[in-house]
Amino acid sequence: MDEQQKLSEHFHCGYVTIIGEPNVGKSTLMNALLNQKISIVTHKPQTTRHKIIGILSTQEYQLIFLDTPGIITPKYLLQEVMMQLASSAIEDADVIAFMIDATDPKTAAPQANEEAFKRLDGLRKPVYLVINKVDAIKKQDLLPIIDSYARAYSYAEIFPISALKCEGTAGLLQALIRHVPEHPPFYPLDIVSEQSERFFVSEIIREKVFLKCQQEIPYSTTVDVVEFKEREGSSDTTDRTRKWFISADVYVERDSQKGIIIGKKGSMLKEIGRLARKDIEDFLQHPVYLELHVKVRKDWKGDGNWLERLGYR
Repeated sequence: MDEQQKLSEHFHCGYVTIIGEPNVGKSTLMNALLNQKISIVTHKPQTTRHKIIGILSTQEYQLIFLDTPGIITPKYLLQEVMMQLASSAIEDADVIAFMIDATDPKTAAPQANEEAFKRLDGLRKPVYLVINKVDAIKKQDLLPIIDSYARAYSYAEIFPISALKCEGTAGLLQALIRHVPEHPPFYPLDIVSEQSERFFVSEIIREKVFLKCQQEIPYSTTVDVVEFKEREGSSDTTDRTRKWFISADVYVERDSQKGIIIGKKGSMLKEIGRLARKDIEDFLQHPVYLELHVKVRKDWKGDGNWLERLGYR
């Protein structure tokens, strides 16, 4: 019996776009719903720069999640491109999950999430309000937030959750399944993303830069995987000693930033590489040799041709 014959007669399939301002937990939510890590996660805002695709499939449904960059007022070309990606993900969606952070003091204020709210104007598709991090506030503090947002927009449903602790996410998932249309799957049921291994490797490396470096350094950094070699014979499950070779360039905008990422006697770059290699091996399920080089590309965030080369456009 083939895959299509096994599918439910009333199979549901559709796109769910997760939007919100930076650092509200969008990537954590998608990872929680998929029950595996697809999007990189750090405590710093604007970690997500791409439209990340995560696919959750069963014999009953297929949900294609789109994790988007945090909604901001763009200040340079890279941020403009990020907002274009967010807008296209909203257009592609069958359902919108609009996330807010319950712990943010400004959340209940009328002007809160103004930039994200603009994206909801005129939408003719169901929008869920997802109030994240409710485990970190008092129950009596949740009601004013619900009241304020319920008066500002007509949501299909409102879900208080903790994405980090997976509290309330099961109910949200069932609601999303109900609201996507009956449709055959767009993707094979056994894949979790259409993005390449090369892409996810670059994201893992960039995540470690965000985690280890301070101030403006992470925001001035991008990663380009220049070599990805599955060494001959290494795919054999009986021979897992032959490491895959990965070489990546870490770009910054200034010479001073290059020195910080490399660190004293190369200590910072070695630590970034050590952490990245461990996660890459977990992701690929194979040992790798990771080689990192730090290079300067002045003002790459404002160079359209360079952004296209790096896959941002």
